Amino acid sequence: MTELTSPKTALVVSAHSADFVWRAGGAIALHQQQGYQVHIVCLSFGERGESAKLWRKGPSMTEAQVKASRRTEAQAAAEILGASIEFFDLGDYPLRADKETLFRLADVYRRVQPHFVLTHSLQDPYNYDHPMATNLAQEARIIAQAEGYRPGEKIVAAPPVYCFEPHQPEQCNWKPDVLLDITRVWDKKYAAIQCMAGQEHLWEYYTRVAQQRGVQAKRNVGINAARDIIYGEGYQSIFPRVTEDLA
Repeated sequence: MTELTSPKTALVVSAHSADFVWRAGGAIALHQQQGYQVHIVCLSFGERGESAKLWRKGPSMTEAQVKASRRTEAQAAAEILGASIEFFDLGDYPLRADKETLFRLADVYRRVQPHFVLTHSLQDPYNYDHPMATNLAQEARIIAQAEGYRPGEKIVAAPPVYCFEPHQPEQCNWKPDVLLDITRVWDKKYAAIQCMAGQEHLWEYYTRVAQQRGVQAKRNVGINAARDIIYGEGYQSIFPRVTEDLA
């Protein structure tokens, strides 16, 4: 495929195997409909800290079984959203990464050549795995831009990075500067949410979040773009937007 016909792509770096669904499922489905190829990297399965329902099934439950269940859920959700997915299986609580893992993610950047990146907030005092994932995504992006890393390969340009909404934004110093209308793909996002059987208690919570962001998006939409917005997602950009049009 030539440079001129290469598809648009996006990369989502998720600390745990359900994070991308709650926080970016709408963006994934929306851009897939727009012709983007979206690729998700799940750094861990969330097998220790985010799988309480599975562990409560009894003492016979094993970590391997929990991981397998979480993988199945995430794969089903990604399929509904129209994205490809891979799992690094780094472990969670705590999530840690060595240099080889950093290079592995940089190689994903080089392979995907994303037009934009979605990941976690820069801070999260409730879950240190989340900013760890953000730092890993950011550093891998920098490495993938370096001419001296695997010389001869095509480097990554400078894809914008957007931090999706944390569970408690006020405590994470997260403030959205992008409100994404996901109304026309809400059915896909909610179907993906329902794949997350291990965290069913969050289904209604993230429905309310989407409705709240939808109300805010409708209030902020441009005068010439009035439409019925019901569901939205919020994002905080890390880098400035470069444009010739401020409309």
